[in-house]
Amino acid sequence: MASQKVLIYGGKGALGSVLVNYFKSKNWWVASLDLVQNEEAHANITIKNVASWTEQEQEIITAVEETLKGEKLDAILCVAGGWAGGNAASKDLVKNCDLMWKQSVWSSVLAAEIASKHLKDGGLLQLTGAQPALNGTAGMLGYGMAKAAVHQFVKGLGSANSGLPAKSTALAILPVTLDTPNNRKWMANADFTSWTTLEYVADLLHQWSTGQNRPDSGSLVQLVTKDSKTEQIIC
Repeated sequence: MASQKVLIYGGKGALGSVLVNYFKSKNWWVASLDLVQNEEAHANITIKNVASWTEQEQEIITAVEETLKGEKLDAILCVAGGWAGGNAASKDLVKNCDLMWKQSVWSSVLAAEIASKHLKDGGLLQLTGAQPALNGTAGMLGYGMAKAAVHQFVKGLGSANSGLPAKSTALAILPVTLDTPNNRKWMANADFTSWTTLEYVADLLHQWSTGQNRPDSGSLVQLVTKDSKTEQIIC
């Protein structure tokens, strides 16, 4: 019987699917929360309401409570998100900003609410920012805005009186580019040796979930890959 429990928010995406399988291989109980079920997970919470943040909150919080049945989570890993480009002159500026906000900020805030209710003392809440959003992102304004909001949110969660369980850790990974099938499809001529592998991220998050080499709460951990070697830079 798996003794450690993790919730993967975005568990059907490219990174989320790798995380589900990786943690299962380490004998963790794994729940996936996403728009689509992940058949490999032990439990699935499927999001149906995508129009209203408050209604989505009610749906997810209720479903998580029913799924956990009073059990606590050792880790909540939020890897939900997406990408959209566009500068201020883009005809889809508002549409893309709205989408980026929903994918990155809605999910991060709801993951934190779940953590406040269901994470063990000393547990891990991991959110996903983006290294480029530490600076200006003129060609992808909505993406940069949403990821910068996640960075600020993590700083707040890492501060005193954040509402998270005692001795828990909230932090964010800030990748540059993840080596996903879609990224390879759309950027076929890129330098893949500068992309961070999903397996590296899975191993790193498993370490942190077990308390190994875990950065301080509130940390933003850049994942910078060069020549297929990834360095962690904490800011």
